[in-house]
Amino acid sequence: MGFSEGDAFAFGMDRAEIDVDDLLKIVLGLAVVWLLLEILGTVLDLTFALLDALPPLIVVVIVVLIALRLTDRL
Repeated sequence: MGFSEGDAFAFGMDRAEIDVDDLLKIVLGLAVVWLLLEILGTVLDLTFALLDALPPLIVVVIVVLIALRLTDRL
C-alpha cells in the first residue's frame, strides 16, 4: 500500500513548497560554515605548530642570555 499524490498533499508533503532561492540560501549557508571550519582548522594548526616550536625557542633564548652574561655583555 503506497501513498498516492493526493495523500502527499493531505499530509503537507509537497516537495515544491521550497523555493529555489531558499534552497540556494541553505547551500550558501552550508558553504560558509564549511569555509569557516576550514579557516578555523588552519588557524588551530598554525597555533599548535607555534606551541610545538616554543620550547626550543625558549632554550635558545636561555643559552643566548647565559652566553651574554658570561661575556659581560648583559
